[in-house]
Amino acid sequence: MMDEEINLEELAPWLVLLITLIGGGLRVLLLDRQGMWLDETFSVWLANHNVGEILWWVARIDQHPPLYYLLLHGWITLNGDTPYAVRWLSVIFGIATIPVIYLIGKRLSGVVVGLAAAVLLALSPFHIRYAQETRMYTLLTFNAAVAIYALVSLLTDARAVRPIGSQLREFWRARCRLPIQAIETDLAWVVFMVFSAATMLTHNTAVLFPLATNIFVLGLLLFQRIKKAGPLPALQTPSLGNWVKAQFVILLLWSPWSIAFIRQARGVYQEFWIPKPDWDAVVRALKSFLNAPTPAPGQTGQGQMIWLLYAAALGLGVWHYRKKMPRFLFLVTLFAVPFLGELIVSIVRPIFYDRTLIWITIPLFLILAAGVAQLKFRFLVLLAVGVLGVNNLFAAADYFRFMQKEDWRTAAGYVANFAQAGDLVLFNATWVQIPFDYYFQAYENQYAIRVEKRGVPVDLFDSGVVEPKMTERDIPRLLSLIDGRKRVWLVYSHDWYTDPQRLIPQALASKMKLTRQRDFYGGRVQLYEAP
Repeated sequence: MMDEEINLEELAPWLVLLITLIGGGLRVLLLDRQGMWLDETFSVWLANHNVGEILWWVARIDQHPPLYYLLLHGWITLNGDTPYAVRWLSVIFGIATIPVIYLIGKRLSGVVVGLAAAVLLALSPFHIRYAQETRMYTLLTFNAAVAIYALVSLLTDARAVRPIGSQLREFWRARCRLPIQAIETDLAWVVFMVFSAATMLTHNTAVLFPLATNIFVLGLLLFQRIKKAGPLPALQTPSLGNWVKAQFVILLLWSPWSIAFIRQARGVYQEFWIPKPDWDAVVRALKSFLNAPTPAPGQTGQGQMIWLLYAAALGLGVWHYRKKMPRFLFLVTLFAVPFLGELIVSIVRPIFYDRTLIWITIPLFLILAAGVAQLKFRFLVLLAVGVLGVNNLFAAADYFRFMQKEDWRTAAGYVANFAQAGDLVLFNATWVQIPFDYYFQAYENQYAIRVEKRGVPVDLFDSGVVEPKMTERDIPRLLSLIDGRKRVWLVYSHDWYTDPQRLIPQALASKMKLTRQRDFYGGRVQLYEAP
């Protein structure tokens, strides 16, 4: 048995490399098959501005911090803004998270847990999907995972009670001749502080990350002070002074964005599109975390056997940590505090959304991996990982087969094919002009197409609201826009939110005749001509 463990320890780096390569292959597979949908083209549009403009636009009209857009700006400068090129940034962060979760699992519970968690992450359809989008979700997961690894290192390092910076000072006095292990604790502090701040600067809901870490660490500090006697705890807290200093630095790194964060939060409170979560929304989120296929029409949910397996793995995970309960509570806190936090905030203003919680799958996968490792026998471990892995692969296959994104390439091509000089193109959800232009500009440049583009009820971002709703008060402006026009195009999308009463097509039909129409996935293009 000892030889087997030694062999596994020696093989682990190669197994992690193999798992990472498989996960990377799934994230690159058919990367540019789907067109760029609205949110992706918005990322590209924003990143194509200079740094000052990015910060200004993000604070004014977006609900996210600027870190991802700034990184994408540099990426586009080097690689261009084609769908394949811009999605690679998300792919890289998605791939890089796989070895990080292995390191967390290994540090917490050993090599088997780390490897099993890496497999679950590598084959997760949920993670594969967002690794193929030009959005910030894989960066969010990567930053959180690195911060979690640094925190786990501190919680399992008795030297974390020493003053922050003491190791670096000794290293400097020794003229940098000490081994790297001599500054390992201080490096963990630096990584934890930097990546905690980076997590918060990637998505605004990630303010729940430091809330979760503080609840656990301060709670453990209090518990250990009350119960001074007893065996050595499974996790050891750093000194209170070190922890307070680290939180101050994290706050300091994040603080330049604090004013914009308050402004964005106020904007979300006043108007936001996410519906109020119900029990079905909670169940859907949990299903997404564990297995997020895109079902074919008429296809039912996952089989009961798979859910029983997940339940068994979860139960075994609790049993695995029965003698090291602080480690289990650490993972539970990282999962439960953000999950419940979004639900609690949603009582006032709905913000509960599975993709914003993508990073909490890290502790979830680690608990499941610990359950798999509890099986002890190598054959059973491989069988359990294999069953869960195959299930995820089938779900990933469903994603590749059935997942559809908004088809703005078709919409732009249809208008370009029939456009005439002087045509007016209207956009009901004003910012859908961005994905339309992403594909339409190539036709404009190549064929010298000259059309006028306007938003309804207002032009792009004039109101400071991303998707302003159409009301009856806006009809006079619409009629003035089409007055005297021979041909008017309507690019109609997201109308369930921006024009639920269908006021725009009704107003156009009252003055003009509908002569052409083309449905595309995500909307409709209509041509109206004067009678």
